[in-house]
Amino acid sequence: MTDTIKAPFGAGSHLHLIDGSAYIFRAYHALPPLTRKSDGLPVGAVAGFCAMLQRYVENNTGPEAASHIAVIFDKGSITFRNGIYPEYKAHRPPLPEDLRPQFPLTRAATAAFNIVYKEIEGFEADDIIATLARQAAEAGGRVTVISSDKDLMQLVGPQVVMFDPMKNKVIDAEGVVEKFGVGPQRVVDVQALAGDSVDNVPGAPGIGIKTAAQLINEYGDLETLLASAAQIKQPKRRETLLNFADQIRISQRLVQLDNHVPLDFDLDDLTLRAPDADTLLAFLTQMEFRTMSKRVADRMGVDAPMIAAAVTKAAAPKADAPAPIAPPTAPIDHSGYVTITTAEVLAQWIAAIRQQGFVAFDTETTSLDEMQAELVGISLATQPGVAAYIPVGHLSQGGDDLFADNSLASGQLPLNDVLAALRPVLEDPSVLKIGQNIKYDVKIMARHGITLAPVDDTMLLSYALNAGLHNHGMDDLSELYLNHRPIPIKDLIGSGKSMVTFDHVPIDKAATYAAEDADVTLRLWHHFKPQLHTARVTTVYETLERPLIPVLARMEMAGVQVDRDTLARMSNAFAQKMVQLEEEIHASAGRSFNVGSPKQLGEILFDEMGLPGGTKGKNGAWGTGADVLEDLATEHALPGLVLDWRQLSKLKSTYTDALQDHINPDTGRVHTSYSIAGAITGRLASTDPNLQNIPVRTEEGRRIRGAFVAPAGKVLVSLDYSQIELRILAEVAGIEALKDAFRQGIDIHAATASEMFNVPLEDMTSEIRRQAKAINFGVIYGISAFGLARNLRIPRDRAQAFIDRYFERFPGIRAYMDETVAYAKEHGHVRTMFGRRINTPEINAKGPTAGFARRAAINAPIQGTAADIIRRAMIRMEPAIADLPAKMLLQVHDELLFEVEAPAADKLIDVARDIMENASAPAVHLGLKLVVEAGKGHSWAEAH
Repeated sequence: MTDTIKAPFGAGSHLHLIDGSAYIFRAYHALPPLTRKSDGLPVGAVAGFCAMLQRYVENNTGPEAASHIAVIFDKGSITFRNGIYPEYKAHRPPLPEDLRPQFPLTRAATAAFNIVYKEIEGFEADDIIATLARQAAEAGGRVTVISSDKDLMQLVGPQVVMFDPMKNKVIDAEGVVEKFGVGPQRVVDVQALAGDSVDNVPGAPGIGIKTAAQLINEYGDLETLLASAAQIKQPKRRETLLNFADQIRISQRLVQLDNHVPLDFDLDDLTLRAPDADTLLAFLTQMEFRTMSKRVADRMGVDAPMIAAAVTKAAAPKADAPAPIAPPTAPIDHSGYVTITTAEVLAQWIAAIRQQGFVAFDTETTSLDEMQAELVGISLATQPGVAAYIPVGHLSQGGDDLFADNSLASGQLPLNDVLAALRPVLEDPSVLKIGQNIKYDVKIMARHGITLAPVDDTMLLSYALNAGLHNHGMDDLSELYLNHRPIPIKDLIGSGKSMVTFDHVPIDKAATYAAEDADVTLRLWHHFKPQLHTARVTTVYETLERPLIPVLARMEMAGVQVDRDTLARMSNAFAQKMVQLEEEIHASAGRSFNVGSPKQLGEILFDEMGLPGGTKGKNGAWGTGADVLEDLATEHALPGLVLDWRQLSKLKSTYTDALQDHINPDTGRVHTSYSIAGAITGRLASTDPNLQNIPVRTEEGRRIRGAFVAPAGKVLVSLDYSQIELRILAEVAGIEALKDAFRQGIDIHAATASEMFNVPLEDMTSEIRRQAKAINFGVIYGISAFGLARNLRIPRDRAQAFIDRYFERFPGIRAYMDETVAYAKEHGHVRTMFGRRINTPEINAKGPTAGFARRAAINAPIQGTAADIIRRAMIRMEPAIADLPAKMLLQVHDELLFEVEAPAADKLIDVARDIMENASAPAVHLGLKLVVEAGKGHSWAEAH
């Protein structure tokens, strides 16, 4: 940037204030869609915005030229006006998906033109403009507000005019009278009466601009009018003004601009500065604006930069192709990394982050458990190769016992000072924080009272693009897409018994490791973010992935209360039951052996008892997995008893014993962690502990759920989608018989059995219904005759006959399966009804994997659509229940669990059921209504 000395603002100065938000929307709607050829990033609004700025710069000459200038932007959608009237601007449509990623680029464009831009949390751009206009007028200068926004016309006065760049027209006091019928000083009164449907300002019903102006001109001002309302002759106007006086006064507060916004800068900071050719052309080149680059270069008397040629049509990937693996890049250089140990340097980094509008952010802590981890350091990256580490919690080293006194190492800024300095930028809605699995960092910051937002997550960007192709951990992504292997964490903290926590790592080594993490994350973001548009998954990322981060973070931090005594009693009961089963097993086997030993069990079953179907593995031992034992259970009682023993053993070790260890000592609750990118279909995965695999259909599983309880005065509420995947299958496959059964509320499994076996519903037996149920759910997962035979304990040929008859009765299912597999083979992926992309790299494989790949492709759109629906419900749920004494605790497949004060339970059920049953709208219209079953009780078992 060209260095410019601040010019003092005073008499003779002329301040130009550009309404940046108006520029953006005008540019977006005035130009056709435009994408950057190299990666498909939408840049149409940026191009129009730059053209308008360039035109301004070229025309800023003569007696009306600016001496000071700023572009003013809105910062977020929530301002002090929402506190006055919560419905303010509530009806505004959401931002177009292709416009959202262009907002930070318009800030970068403004900086590239060497023009100051400003935005302040809690205030609209109009308020900042009003404040600057007042200050400039009081200083004796002139002001031109460059905008056509009618709300700004209240600012017009002897020293302030507006300029409409589209009409090339100056708007002075006479222009305001022409627009409103009153002078600038009464614009607010007229707007308060007329209201504004765009901003949802209510005003006075039935009174428009013309009538409002007549009334204000007659009575002089709004308060006089309202005080005299009873004397107005026209009955309708009189009643309106009397009945809606409070609403009109609220509207007046909404439209009145605040001209005393607290500013962290002054007018002198807005001195006009000439653009720097290198900086401006570098930005235009990055955006691939060839024509504009040449024009600007010609105007500035420099050579136009070369812009890489667009990818040729022949070489370009399909619009729906997976994100390409990037070619090898130069090794990441650590020389640009710094360690921040002074407040001055930290302030410089924060200023650079604010100017840029985005930063890669990462935390280093003492544990993977976010609820107990201590913060050790923070890393930041602003550009590839430009990264920093802020140590705050490293322990001092020295002597034989390096960390005996647990004192902090010297040269670190105090943690509270660092967080206080970072808080404004970390909570700034105009600064994007980029992380890898940033939900972890969101929770760490939340525990320190900081709301980290807005965020982007490279793990989720990769997941939206590449689900099914590879893992989405940072190390894997770095090697795949950056050709770089990051420093392994074990090189710093060791492994096994010698492993230490990160606060024991020397600062110099920690700094390189942590800064590299931020650097790699930023590079991955630059690689992945532009590809969302090309792969047609922008909506999936923006509406299903990213918004879920804070929702899950709050659920995980809330945790769920577990009764330790109940778990202990269950552990004892399970242990006793296991002893009884062992006695039965030994009696059935004819001798004692270690039931938990697969090797000894195999010898019993196949060598001594001679049961059929045994196979040996490479180590020579007999296979005794669950599938083997399930097949053998029809031949002998022993395998079934072992399966029961294993089930109890797993429940005891995984839940009744382990859950006691997972109770957080500070909160007294269990805090699971959800992996958003854990399953390729969009289903969430629960870990540490896994609460999604507690059996729901067995008595033991229900007993475990009984240990999850509500605190005194509260209850747990469970809402569960009823047969959502079968409803989706009936919808996508067009199975009218199933759809009719759902619409009529008929038992769907009995209806299926009636269709398949020609048995009237009134004659249905539990056995026939059970078989139909197994087929219904089996078909969703592409079950084979072998699998169905195992589930129903019937011969394989009979199971195949069931499946054949099923397809005969419901031909739409076979057609759906064939069409889905064909699509997967052609495109390499399938999609859910909401556009989620699930890659199917093995779909054309041969041999054993072919059947699995085919079944996965068939199931993915169904299971994925169900997963998308509950994600949408969860994202909408928080604002819907914000006024209730309730919080969402758990998501288990198709179920949501809440904790709520007992008197509000029924209200919660009504609100939550409505959200869940309508979660697909408006993006997807389902012909079949979604049905949600609800329950409440002191424990999870009672609520389910």
